[in-house]
Amino acid sequence: MSPLHLDAGTLIHPQGAACFQADADAVSLQTKPHTDLWQRTYYHFRNDNAPMYLWSIAEQYFSLTFKVEASGRSCRFDQCGFALYIDADNWIKVSSEYADGTIQHLGCVVTDGGYSDWSTQEIPGDIEAFYFRASRRADDFKLESSFDGINFQQLRICHLAVATGAVPAGIYAASPENGSFRAVFSDFVLSPCLWAAHDGQQPDD
Repeated sequence: MSPLHLDAGTLIHPQGAACFQADADAVSLQTKPHTDLWQRTYYHFRNDNAPMYLWSIAEQYFSLTFKVEASGRSCRFDQCGFALYIDADNWIKVSSEYADGTIQHLGCVVTDGGYSDWSTQEIPGDIEAFYFRASRRADDFKLESSFDGINFQQLRICHLAVATGAVPAGIYAASPENGSFRAVFSDFVLSPCLWAAHDGQQPDD
């Protein structure tokens, strides 16, 4: 599988980006305030305006890995990372998210059928560079993160029922409250799936 070509992507929700640039080596995205992806659960609102730069990936088995560096985050929920976006009601996002400067969160949201969930873990607030990896096995996905691009830890395994063909997948950034910050994404690698098939209990009939 060849490396991903950055010039093949599509900017989704361009109105949410204060500044955007994509070249052969990196994608730079400056958020606008009040940009987010969330559907209904707990908060009872529907937000669907975070800027995303996505590639249509037809392979049923792949891994997408990249680096993101976030600078200038100062408002609660400022976030950047991976996005897979079918439509407003069906998507996945994985990100580092500003909390209070002392801590931040690695978080994953899966929105399936118009309702979002949210899982997080706390990490130190002074880390600005992250690697994310999303792996697809048909309509199942594994989301991972790393601080060095070598040692990855699992954040989530999930299912997205509508992911039956090509999937729009790539990067995003958002500032749900009054923030604005710049995220730079680089070191993109689209590879054969690095998530090995399960070798334990066999599937039910």
